[in-house]
Amino acid sequence: MSLGQARMKKDVTLRIFRGLGTDRSKDRYETFTVPYEDGMVVLNAIHYIQSHFDSSLSARWNCKAGRCGSCSAEINGFPRLMCKTPVDKYDGEITVEPMKAFPLLRDLVTKVDDNYKIAKQIPPFTPNESTDHTWIFYQQDVERSREFRKCIECFLCQDICHVVREHKRNYIGPRFVVKAASFDMHPKDALNRSDYMLHNGLGYCNITKCCQEVCPEHIVITDNAIIPEKERAVDRSYDPLVWLYRKFKRRPDVRPPQQKASVPSK
Repeated sequence: MSLGQARMKKDVTLRIFRGLGTDRSKDRYETFTVPYEDGMVVLNAIHYIQSHFDSSLSARWNCKAGRCGSCSAEINGFPRLMCKTPVDKYDGEITVEPMKAFPLLRDLVTKVDDNYKIAKQIPPFTPNESTDHTWIFYQQDVERSREFRKCIECFLCQDICHVVREHKRNYIGPRFVVKAASFDMHPKDALNRSDYMLHNGLGYCNITKCCQEVCPEHIVITDNAIIPEKERAVDRSYDPLVWLYRKFKRRPDVRPPQQKASVPSK
């Protein structure tokens, strides 16, 4: 008998984090048992708890289709979207907690405002000045840009990143390296963001690839965004041939002031 078939004959037990960001001394876990339904995901179970047991349980969600990125949480210690996580994936009790990289608001809801502030600070796409407004570039350039623009800003990659979560406050995080890369790799972009990236923590990333493992859109964050951005920044800073090329054909640099990229959860 498969795990899914076995699950249909029993209930689902969830251990839910409860707490308020204003008083962490009241943090606790509460256990609920809900009846299993075919195709049930963790978000369905959360809604059942809200409807039948405790309407005060707070959780953020919107589309229930894995497109809005709102229902991010840590499920059995791993960042996931609740609406895309089947309960029959787990055998036994399921623990649901808020993302620990961000300040807690209430229960499963965290405050992610700082992410949107960082997004506004990244130098935007700036096309080359030209009287010719016909843009011609290769299909691989289209595909590369398209991959990065699939991001739904669930911030799971920010949550699992140990640099953002535990060590350095001034690292902008995987999501925003992807955003910067989407501009840098556009063939018509006129800015060089290498100095900006270096001064906002790019060097702290040690390529563990955990961010791309949790991405619900399967964006290859490390290989296709972080590593090329690191190579571009290092070449710019240390390669004498690149330095000489820049001297005679300068691309505008962007070096905004250093920003704090995240707020510790405690």
